[in-house]
Amino acid sequence: MLPFSRSCKFQMKRGGGKSMLIEVMFGVQQDDSDIFESSQSTEAIFTPDMMWPDSYAVAEAKFFRLMARDIPHSSFHLRCLQVCACIVVGTDFSSCTFKTVVMHFLTTTPLSGWTRRDFPLRLLEIMRYLRHRLKEKWLNHFFLGNEGMPEEIVLPSDIREAEQLNLFQHLEQDPVAHAEAMHEVEELQDRLRRLLKDH
Repeated sequence: MLPFSRSCKFQMKRGGGKSMLIEVMFGVQQDDSDIFESSQSTEAIFTPDMMWPDSYAVAEAKFFRLMARDIPHSSFHLRCLQVCACIVVGTDFSSCTFKTVVMHFLTTTPLSGWTRRDFPLRLLEIMRYLRHRLKEKWLNHFFLGNEGMPEEIVLPSDIREAEQLNLFQHLEQDPVAHAEAMHEVEELQDRLRRLLKDH
């Protein structure tokens, strides 16, 4: 067992020197919903140890499973998400931002268009969607106040009925940060085009 402040980490070793790290997060379910209070730290610079933020991980997993049911190639949207997570490494964009973008994008595009041959086009469209949201300085939290949430995803009433939360609100108040984000998304688009061209 390895020391860690917010979870249990176990390093499992097998013969031949191979090892695997397993991290167990703690969570308390809100009523019978898919939302948990989690010991997982947030992207905030400092989260006090006694503060457990909301975790939407179970609701997100359920959403992606629901999408897989209706998408022609069930794991295709997850591959898009994986590529997006890879290209943001080393940038100020978080994988959570891209996950939110992909979830919104899935609900605004016909699911029949998520086929293998559409893979490059979907990736470029996801990037354009992010650029548009940045330009508008507006990206809604996917679960808070989302009236179009499938019934299978169980949300507490205060989350379902909450006002929508703009995840890019800080960019409205900081023109320098907004300009830097716009510049970075242009670089990400170039990075993606090069990646698609090489493959």
